[in-house]
Amino acid sequence: MPRYAAVDIGSNSIRMLAAELVPGSPLKTLASSRQVTRLGESVFRTGRISQGAMDLCSNVLAQMAEEYRSVGVVGVRALGTSALRDAGNQEEFLKRASDALQTTVEVISGQEEARLIHLGVQSRWPHPAQRVLIIDIGGGSAELILSENGRMSQAFSKPLGALRLREVFLKKDPPDGKDLHRLEEYIQERIVDAVRRFGAAPYDRVIATSATAAALICAVNRVPRAKRETADRLRASISQVRKFYQDISTRDLDFRRKIPGIGPKRAEIIVPGVAMLWIALREFRLRNLYYSAAGLRDGIIADLAARRVGRELSQLDAEQRRLMSEMARKYGVPMSHARKVAAIAHTLFDSLQSLHGLAPAYGKSLEAASYLHDSGHYVSDTRHHRHSYYLVANSDMPGFTERERHMIANLCRYHRKSTPNAAHAQYQALDPESKRAVALLTPLLRLADALDRSNDQRVESVECSLKNGDVVVRLQSHSDVDLEEWAGERVADIFREAYGHQLVIAKARR
Repeated sequence: MPRYAAVDIGSNSIRMLAAELVPGSPLKTLASSRQVTRLGESVFRTGRISQGAMDLCSNVLAQMAEEYRSVGVVGVRALGTSALRDAGNQEEFLKRASDALQTTVEVISGQEEARLIHLGVQSRWPHPAQRVLIIDIGGGSAELILSENGRMSQAFSKPLGALRLREVFLKKDPPDGKDLHRLEEYIQERIVDAVRRFGAAPYDRVIATSATAAALICAVNRVPRAKRETADRLRASISQVRKFYQDISTRDLDFRRKIPGIGPKRAEIIVPGVAMLWIALREFRLRNLYYSAAGLRDGIIADLAARRVGRELSQLDAEQRRLMSEMARKYGVPMSHARKVAAIAHTLFDSLQSLHGLAPAYGKSLEAASYLHDSGHYVSDTRHHRHSYYLVANSDMPGFTERERHMIANLCRYHRKSTPNAAHAQYQALDPESKRAVALLTPLLRLADALDRSNDQRVESVECSLKNGDVVVRLQSHSDVDLEEWAGERVADIFREAYGHQLVIAKARR
């Protein structure tokens, strides 16, 4: 399945997540990192990003880029939020950040930030039929999101981030009583519109996201910071939040740093962050809140997946597909069968990416072989797989490298009968990486071909997942697919040899 990376350049910290999407399972994290940069500190004081913060962010981003590139992501989206929206030298930062990541960095609006946060929460903790209030407190802004029946109904983005509020209101440590009063009044005034617009209807659940919410939940539930991942979906009542806020707002930084669940950097800005959560609970008349570890990065990855970003990397481009169609027609290949095999093969390739680990470009070779594997019938029905190899290996194929052409030819050769073998000269002529690719793609081509055994396109689509160590392929169809199931099961042995997993073929229930 596709692998994506998300970079969240926040006002307080930069976060990176690289993950793989596995059907029917949570995101599989491949790389994750976070670095406190305090990007917004100088912005909220002077209106500009300091040179020191810019240098630090550039170095952090370059390192993160190395991390996500090492796991083979096919799509990346890097976003800047509140501090970058306000920075007078935004363009200079964006150029340096984009150079460091080697991808474009965008500055998004508060509404887009809210949309992605909502998408991230729903992707990890779905609430398809509930009325949910989501509160995200970043370094520069806070997002108040109303979710109804799984959709974002309304959203407000307010300049109520923990770092911004500290810079504006809290000048002493421990905070001065008058400063706290001004802080609380400011928060209340800023959220009154959202309270009124969201209405008085009850909420099925209130979910808080971000590091401030994590620290609060860990502290009141006595979860050590080292085990923060276990805090996901834990709860805190309004009385616990109020008591915690009253306690930390009268204590100095050294005391706050000793509280379990709060890191040394978070302790510096925890007071205004918790003030925002407490006042939100009070003004919305809520009894408790739950913490979700999901956030903007999860939303970015869910959005990339929904838009199928990177899918084109594993599929033939228009010109290559035109050439394959012309070659297939020239050799009398039934086009309906070729297209169906190509579609199934592509689904298998994407779904099993975590098992085969091949770069997306190999999917193009598999698709090309799907079009041409039966071309050898043009010469003879007997041993047509060998004739397919000869025709492809000796064809002029503009748009493909010589290496790709020979890989495609070998896949055609092995779509039936024997599997890749050290005794076969044409297989031994491949470079080691191509040999590995052919060995892993051969079972996928055979399976795709088998699932259209009748040549009637009875299988409409397939769903592929890993369950209890088995690779389960479910066939979507309104027709009788007993022949396709039988043919697919005959591929199980060579599939197990190549992938080390049992193959299970079943018709999906309707």
